[in-house]
Amino acid sequence: MATIPLPAYIGALERGTLEKQARLARAALKQCTLCPRRCKVDRTQEKTGFCRTGELARVASFNAHFGEEAPLVGENGSGTIFFSHCNLLCNFCQNYAISHLGEGDEVTDDELADIMLQLQGAGCHNINLVTPSHVVPQIIGAVGIAAQRGLIVPLVFNSGGYDCVDTLKRLDGIVDIYMPDFKFWDEGVARDTCNAPDYPAVTRKAILEMHRQVGDLCFDKASGLATRGLLVRHLVLPGGLAGTSAVMNFLADRVSRDTYVNVMAQYRPCGTARRMKPLDAPLSPSEYETAVREATCAGITRLDRPRRVFQLW
Repeated sequence: MATIPLPAYIGALERGTLEKQARLARAALKQCTLCPRRCKVDRTQEKTGFCRTGELARVASFNAHFGEEAPLVGENGSGTIFFSHCNLLCNFCQNYAISHLGEGDEVTDDELADIMLQLQGAGCHNINLVTPSHVVPQIIGAVGIAAQRGLIVPLVFNSGGYDCVDTLKRLDGIVDIYMPDFKFWDEGVARDTCNAPDYPAVTRKAILEMHRQVGDLCFDKASGLATRGLLVRHLVLPGGLAGTSAVMNFLADRVSRDTYVNVMAQYRPCGTARRMKPLDAPLSPSEYETAVREATCAGITRLDRPRRVFQLW
């Protein structure tokens, strides 16, 4: 009988690298360049940069989530921890109150570890860290504490894709499943939606590093649950703004044709998106079908089970 592999961070704990990376990452907060914004503020002195987060992580909510991708949900749900604030601040964000307005409460590493253990205790199949890019040091510290107390489910790094390779390297041997967005291919779209014209270039490098660390998405045959690997999300935007064809060709040609992708249909105008055409309108079924065809034409065939939710005006 095949056995489910232990999470990567268990090995890191035993080797002592988890504690080392937690210490190095924490030191990086003194002149923060953890994300591509490179604000260089001293977050240990409660100074904040673009992400408006100081030395402590802020958590908006945590729960067993059943709306995630099929390989994460299983019977008991994915143990999601939603971190407040963000290093992207897309104008169409569907979690606007959390990312832009910062709803949530500060937590110590010990408290964050306790949250992880609560989710595991509730039967969640993994710990799903949502919008984690700006709180990597706090996450590593909390995982170290939680692992010593019995955490043993896979760790999912669920980011917007706007991640520094150097920061991702601190997570090598700690994260089991990387789940980045690849939001858009065009620099102009990235500039207009999140003031990050370097987003496409940064995300390409980040996804290549993520795949180098964990490879293609792997499953436990008995449960069908993901245990390790890369899962890429791509939200289809109205008017072709996401550049789906180029994104999918990059994934197929530069990453792997076996990349597991969720082509997402649930775009609707949120945040301040109604101020920008064509984001002021919901996605149409035909636009979504076109995106799926573009993915398969590029050679991407491992697509998550579609959940088509369209808003009709």
